[in-house]
Amino acid sequence: MMGFCIEKKIIPVIAAFLVMHALFAPETVRAADDEFTIIMVGDILLHDGIEKCARMEDGTYDFSEIFRHTQPDIEEADLAIVNEEVIIGGEELRVTGYPSFNAPYEVADDLAEAGFDVICHATNHALDRGRTGIENCLDNWEENHPEVETVGIYRTDEDSRKLCIYEKDGYKIAVLNYTYGTNGIPLPKGMPYAVNLLDEKKVRDDIARAEKDADFTVVCPHWGTEYNLGVSSEQKKWTKVFADCGADLIIGTHPHVIEPVEVYKTDDGRKVPVYYSLGNFINWTSGSGKGVANRMVGAMAIVSLKKDSDGSVIIKDYGVKPLVSHVESKINGSTVYFLEDYTQAKSFLNEIRLRDPQFSYIYCEELCGRIFNEKLIR
Repeated sequence: MMGFCIEKKIIPVIAAFLVMHALFAPETVRAADDEFTIIMVGDILLHDGIEKCARMEDGTYDFSEIFRHTQPDIEEADLAIVNEEVIIGGEELRVTGYPSFNAPYEVADDLAEAGFDVICHATNHALDRGRTGIENCLDNWEENHPEVETVGIYRTDEDSRKLCIYEKDGYKIAVLNYTYGTNGIPLPKGMPYAVNLLDEKKVRDDIARAEKDADFTVVCPHWGTEYNLGVSSEQKKWTKVFADCGADLIIGTHPHVIEPVEVYKTDDGRKVPVYYSLGNFINWTSGSGKGVANRMVGAMAIVSLKKDSDGSVIIKDYGVKPLVSHVESKINGSTVYFLEDYTQAKSFLNEIRLRDPQFSYIYCEELCGRIFNEKLIR
């Protein structure tokens, strides 16, 4: 009994001591505090099936289930980037899937809630609803989620000249975003700046300014060949342009399948990691046949930065976490799993098997092993 009484007296004293120590002890910095983590995921590709799964009984949309299994990693990152493949023009412009996409505003709500900091909008579908789509999308972000940065689409020439430089914990990270084209849809009259295109003069100028104003430059190009697991000559050409101009990290999207991660070595000895394609984050393709299963496998790029002894920002580590799009025909039936959390049993429920019977957990695992160096898989 006495021991219990002593314990009751001692515990509050110990607790008070720990609180006082935390408040007044000399400041110490944890090793993790010296690091800055960037993550990026690939295409938010809202096919009709994805939108039907997100349509609630009351007619509203809720896309939060898509991010439920990955949200902790997204929120934990210091900088989380995503490629928003389709324009978010709102229901007034009619919600549609392939081939001319338009998403409801709820997508933006759930991207913000998931923890994304920068949204890449320069895609080949950016002009699927023309000028109004661009303006609606930007208005919605600015009015409802001003804390989120958008890159790649612009309302004015002045806006297009402003660089996205994300600042946190003493780090200044520039994020640049360009697309190879807009599916043949011309830029709106009087708005040649509406969508960032891969124009070499502009790219060189932007990177030069980013190198001057930021500590680290990330270029996110929408490039490559759809459904090609390899790397195109165009991607190689632009990699050289980006890296030689000073880019520190290149993370690509558009092919809708994963592609290799390589290191480009510049003439001055810098090593620049290049993620040629992160594939789809979420999709429900209407395609069928051999190879469709590849479109269900994506990746999260994970890059850790630190400050060197001279104060410059360098890459400490980089890798990928493979992802799987899982789709079932029901409300909240579309979501994304990390491959490490997926199972063969779950894969048998994935309705993409109706389009490509080869799809399975083992198929996804083997594809990642074939495309990514095993040392990069986290």
